[in-house]
Amino acid sequence: MPLTEIPLSAWRKRSQTFDFHGHTLRYWVAGQGEPLLLIHGFPTASWDWHYLWQPLAQRNLVIACDMLGFGDSAKPLDHGYCLLEQADLQQALLAHLRVEQPVHVLAHDYGDSVAQELLARHYEGRFHMASCVFLNGGLFPETHRPALVQKLLLSPLGWMIGRAFGRNALANSFSQIFGPNTRPSESALDDFWSLIDCHDGTRILHKLIAYIPQRGRMRERWVAAMQRDGVPLRVIDGEMDPISGAHMVERYCELVPHADTVLLANIGHYPQIEAPVQVLKHYLAFRERIAGPVRELAYLR
Repeated sequence: MPLTEIPLSAWRKRSQTFDFHGHTLRYWVAGQGEPLLLIHGFPTASWDWHYLWQPLAQRNLVIACDMLGFGDSAKPLDHGYCLLEQADLQQALLAHLRVEQPVHVLAHDYGDSVAQELLARHYEGRFHMASCVFLNGGLFPETHRPALVQKLLLSPLGWMIGRAFGRNALANSFSQIFGPNTRPSESALDDFWSLIDCHDGTRILHKLIAYIPQRGRMRERWVAAMQRDGVPLRVIDGEMDPISGAHMVERYCELVPHADTVLLANIGHYPQIEAPVQVLKHYLAFRERIAGPVRELAYLR
């Protein structure tokens, strides 16, 4: 049974704002229960989660924001965008909402890197993570295969490429990274573009893309965190993704002990949009599994 779409216009009306270092950020919160933080990818925004939003909110306190430089949040031009700051932002949002319980995390793409940093902070006693699920993303720099537009944005002419990036370029890029039978509609592409273009966002694409070399510098820290035994992890991955599909999951299984992975056949880089029913099923199964020992202990008491 398909999941209900939340139109972008309705999604935007539900947003709230908070201040982060003098910048206005948009966030969303719904439901009740254990806190679940959703972290979006590049170059899109938290609307990526709209199919999963209501089902997840039935049993969780679901929280998401458009990160600095993304979606409807502030996009300062003279700013050095950094994954570590985006992790700070997530913690600031949780503090703003007075969330004190351990937090479950569900992340995608760029958001995977933010989640990896939060996982590392967990083991340093600076964050309390209950579990983490990664969707398609560059968990390992050596397996990340950037799209052509990403390579161009990283070049010395990146600022010019960003300014020239338009809705047609987005459609072309998405046609290459989505699954062959699950590509977005023209209407969905209009909405994705609206979020990128908001606040003249193309001016900073060449600055946001700095996350790719940042991943390389943080690799050892983040891989070491994933290799520790403490926080339950799962990867749910669209196998046909040319950027971080089955080849990334193969590397994950090589490096992460007792790797828990799910490959989605014929799905590309955006599984939460391409196959939300499957993502929801595998996410809830993961949560049910990790909750089992807790329930057993409660019963024994």
